[in-house]
Amino acid sequence: MSSAQVFDAVVYRITYPNGKIYVGQDRTNSINYFGSASSALIAADFPPEQRQSFTVTRDILWHSPAATRAEINRMEVHFILALRANDPVVGYNRWPVFAG
Repeated sequence: MSSAQVFDAVVYRITYPNGKIYVGQDRTNSINYFGSASSALIAADFPPEQRQSFTVTRDILWHSPAATRAEINRMEVHFILALRANDPVVGYNRWPVFAG
C-alpha cells in the first residue's frame, strides 16, 4: 500500500461575468475557496463600475474523497486543457502555457 498522503479534493471551474473561466484545485474541498487566479488579469477585464456587483459561479468538475496530489494535479491539467482555460480568450489559467 502506498504511503502517499490523500486528500478530499475537487477540481473546479470558476466562471466570471464575462464568460471567462479559471480551473483550479482545492485539496480541502472547502466551500469557501474560489481559487488563485491572477487578480491583475481579472481586474484588467472589469472596469470599476462593473466591480460594484460581481457574481461568479463555481462548478465542481471532479471530486475524490481520497486522491493523491499527483492524481489531483493530473485532473486539474486535464480540465484546463479540455476546457481551454489556458487560452487567454477563454480563461485566466496561464499554465500550462497555451500552444494556440
